[in-house]
Amino acid sequence: MEFDDRFMQAQRTKYDCLLFDLDDTLYPYSSGIATACRINIEDYMVEKLGIDRSIIPELGNLLYKNYGTTMAGLRAIGYDFDYDKYHSFVHGRLPYDNIKPDPVLRSLLLNLPYRKIIFTNADKIHAAKALSRLGLEDIFEGIICFETLNPIHKNTVSDDEDDIEFVGLSSTTSITSSSQIFDIIGHFATPNPTSKLPKTPIVCKPSEDSIERALKIANINPQRTLFFEDSVRNIQAGKRVGLQTVLVGTSQRVKGADFALESIHNLREAIPELWEADRKSEVGYSGKVAVETSVTA
Repeated sequence: MEFDDRFMQAQRTKYDCLLFDLDDTLYPYSSGIATACRINIEDYMVEKLGIDRSIIPELGNLLYKNYGTTMAGLRAIGYDFDYDKYHSFVHGRLPYDNIKPDPVLRSLLLNLPYRKIIFTNADKIHAAKALSRLGLEDIFEGIICFETLNPIHKNTVSDDEDDIEFVGLSSTTSITSSSQIFDIIGHFATPNPTSKLPKTPIVCKPSEDSIERALKIANINPQRTLFFEDSVRNIQAGKRVGLQTVLVGTSQRVKGADFALESIHNLREAIPELWEADRKSEVGYSGKVAVETSVTA
């Protein structure tokens, strides 16, 4: 039994799970999806919310910077809208044909003997379309998406974890808000603002709460998980909750990133330890003698 225990300990790999962002992580920014998405968001703000187009660049930047997504920021400052209709407008017109099948990435992922899960701020329809275009729709155990962390349309901030469900529900019909819109541009233009930024009812990266909830939902041990992201702030939030982190899109490591990849295709060269499990499985064991198998970490 002692020998068996030693063998199993030596055989155990460093990681149990690979947690992947989707957009600009599993396919490159050069696809144009992110740019098209930004344009669609700006059009939505003008056409559906009646926001003056002249202030949208500054407003959008402040919302994204302070709330993680423009959508979360819009809800925080007082705009109310149907979540499904928002996603349909913003993602429904994206040039998905720009996302090409990626057999190289498929082969890499299939050869990694770990749990593989998607964690995206996007909605489930977009995630399914993007993964299908990549040819990766059957690779992942599950998808943690907008609906996972925001299963109901909420008008108030809640810390009740009972609100979280595995299957997202359709949001309610759009409600025209009569409440005053918080002037976030004016807030930051004031040298010493006395008011506090309003909170958003939407749960999304890079909030540490969103990451912790995702880990709980998927039953993930952060200490034994690699988190792949193209966003530096999401990487840093992931690091703060205990994840091992991989910044995708640059070979330059930043604070909070344990690894950095120019492309997800560089996975094997940059993190060869992920293939330790394959090497260890080739080690024979007769059970007659104690063999200490070295573990490269």
